[in-house]
Amino acid sequence: MAPLLLAEDLRVDIPTPLGMLHAVRGIDLALAQGETLCLVGESGCGKSLTALALMALLPTNARRAARRLEFGGRDLRAAGERAMADLRGERMAMIFQEPMTSLNPAYTVGDQLEEVLLRHRKASRAQARERAVLLLDKVGITAAASRLAQYPHQLSGGLRQRVMIAMALMCGPQLIIADEPTTALDVTIQAQILHLLKSLQREFRMGLILITHDLGIVARVADRVTVMYAGEIVESAPVAELFAAPRHPYTQGLLRCIPVPGRTRPEEKLGVIPGLVPTPIGELSGCQFRNRCEHARPDCAAPGPSLVRVRPQHGVRCVLAQ
Repeated sequence: MAPLLLAEDLRVDIPTPLGMLHAVRGIDLALAQGETLCLVGESGCGKSLTALALMALLPTNARRAARRLEFGGRDLRAAGERAMADLRGERMAMIFQEPMTSLNPAYTVGDQLEEVLLRHRKASRAQARERAVLLLDKVGITAAASRLAQYPHQLSGGLRQRVMIAMALMCGPQLIIADEPTTALDVTIQAQILHLLKSLQREFRMGLILITHDLGIVARVADRVTVMYAGEIVESAPVAELFAAPRHPYTQGLLRCIPVPGRTRPEEKLGVIPGLVPTPIGELSGCQFRNRCEHARPDCAAPGPSLVRVRPQHGVRCVLAQ
């Protein structure tokens, strides 16, 4: 079966006064219907820009290129702004990181939810309002009908995020991209939002791309994991395989940074990854992690390395894997 979303050699370049910034480099992604793919990595590694590139929501000066970029069999490279505007909201939707800045403070919750259905479907205002109430109730908002007249600032952070999820579901999309949807929420609300996303995904058979830096979240919700570093994929594998046998030194370093219940002692120090992420401006060659890697050797600076298949669904970008 053809994947719902397919990207090959996806790149995003941004001109700067210091030179070209290679924000996303050679990304390959494939997502099946009903599958959850997690993109993980440090802040600034290109996770969000990858999502914005898939949705064609990049800044005006950013340049997107790809060998293949398809959604539901449709070539997104040839889709103009009008065609992408028709796709966004109806067949593919995005849940942004901070709902307070994503929701318009000048419009009520009801106006913003109803607009999605009115924009993409031949529906009356009454039908749009009925759909909005149904979805607010489905995402766990009590007294849903009365919430339609409220403004975003009258809702808590958790409720605003639930409104964003309901908005993404208004047209029943095939794909949802959630960009760190729980970052601004407390731990209890985080768990509720993640459980909600997974249950809705199963109910509507949607593909889900979840962007996060929290490996605890990844372990709970992902089917597959893609680890990014300095704008490129360094490791990609099924979630159980990645946690059981990480092969890239960066992935191993990330896993050493999190406590393991029952194994990490209270007085034990967690692992750290020394050094800083290199600048993605100018000419880039070799492994970008080599200056922070305890296993670095001279050939790490050679052009490449490519993503090597160490198992059928497990790829690693490291000379050690070769």
